[in-house]
Amino acid sequence: MHSLSLDQIRQSTRRRFLQQCGAGMGSLALASLFNQKLLGAGPKAAGGILANGLHHAPKAKNIIYLFQSGGPSHLDLFDPKPELTKRNGQKVPEDLVKNIRLAQIGKNAALLGSPYKFAQYGKSGAWLSELLPHLSTAVDDVCFVQGFYSEAFNHDPATIFMNTGTQLAGRPSMGAWFSYGLGSENKDLPAFVVLMTGVGQPLTNASWGAGFLPTEHQGVTLRSQGDPVLYVSNPPGMGAERRRQSLDVLRDLNQTRYDLLGDPEIQARIASYEMAYRMQTSVPDVMDISKEPARLHDAYGTTPGQASFANNCLLARRLVERGVRFVQLYHRGWDHHGGPDGNLVFDLKKRCQETDQPAVALVKDLKDRGLLDETLVLWGGEFGRTPMMQGALKPEQIGRDHHPHGYTIWMAGGGIKPGIVHGKTDEFGFHAVESRVHVHDLHATIMHLFGVDHLNLTYRFQGRDYRLTDVHGDVVKPIIA
Repeated sequence: MHSLSLDQIRQSTRRRFLQQCGAGMGSLALASLFNQKLLGAGPKAAGGILANGLHHAPKAKNIIYLFQSGGPSHLDLFDPKPELTKRNGQKVPEDLVKNIRLAQIGKNAALLGSPYKFAQYGKSGAWLSELLPHLSTAVDDVCFVQGFYSEAFNHDPATIFMNTGTQLAGRPSMGAWFSYGLGSENKDLPAFVVLMTGVGQPLTNASWGAGFLPTEHQGVTLRSQGDPVLYVSNPPGMGAERRRQSLDVLRDLNQTRYDLLGDPEIQARIASYEMAYRMQTSVPDVMDISKEPARLHDAYGTTPGQASFANNCLLARRLVERGVRFVQLYHRGWDHHGGPDGNLVFDLKKRCQETDQPAVALVKDLKDRGLLDETLVLWGGEFGRTPMMQGALKPEQIGRDHHPHGYTIWMAGGGIKPGIVHGKTDEFGFHAVESRVHVHDLHATIMHLFGVDHLNLTYRFQGRDYRLTDVHGDVVKPIIA
């Protein structure tokens, strides 16, 4: 028998040790890669990870976010400024724009008073433009936040900021956080639904995506024409039984893979397929607004079978009525720089005609049904518009630039104090100067209304705990009922 030298024995032992060590370290690395404590929690329970206990008693159960994409002009809708009207056409004061970045206009732009008449309404004495006759009848149910502000002055980062708490794409949206934390009250419908109307500035799914949360929490986009959800219907030749059988096989294959790797995203994929199957029957029913009485169609201004913001407002009520946690309506076309692509005369008036009646009908409908107390309605865009003019002093050319430093949003129901105006901007409507509310403060407040401490709903990703409000945010207690 051939005998090994002492050196060969040493080499063999070292080699074997490294092989064993390498295998062990590889196993540890793989285990760490899929360790839920490192990457984040696994898939949510049916009611979300907070199903067994919220941080405090909630005031709201559902939210309808009416996102007005493009940047509605607070100065022409909610926040009249006599000084701005008085100094119309004059150069903007230098101290007002010092250290300020503007999107498209220069710092020598002329001030522009609003071309619209304003009046006060309700017990709060809230000022509203003549463009919002329906909202004027509901001001005692609404909280206007006039000292709202952001930092983002271009559409994509500003929209993503309003929806995710950061200007960079890739973080979970507010709706995804709600799905993750609170889940849906209806196992046959997703927790987070998105509806979209209008034309204008493109929107990306970064605003309703799940980011690093399991993908089952991303917003499900519904359509008010054609198939409500793309690719959910069975393909030609496949019946319900065959579809169920194919999904069972797919589930078993995915489960086998999950048992091998422990990747929580595989479980999220299984949950998504199962939800899609259940939505085949639940979604067509909830999307059929023709079942609503004629008086409600008149109130909302709906036209069944056509895509419209009015139809989507009525759909939003039907969705929250059935337990959907977060319903987000995007309506595009509020980017009014001046000119044929968007101006403050023709186009702003059109957007108000499309949205004023249905938004107010939604609030009143929820109130009539006893749902407003538990449903938060939020209206606002990614920013407001500048006090300075963009374009030219002609009806078809007059406009304003992007403006995040002070603008208005409004809320109703869901534990919000009704009939108040919170905060204010300066005499030009440029800066939020009193009771200022930041984007992170809004998110913290909304989560508080749902019984969630924004500091304690976190998700561990790549070794760090993340939350919707990042490292910022204070609850705005004066606006809470």
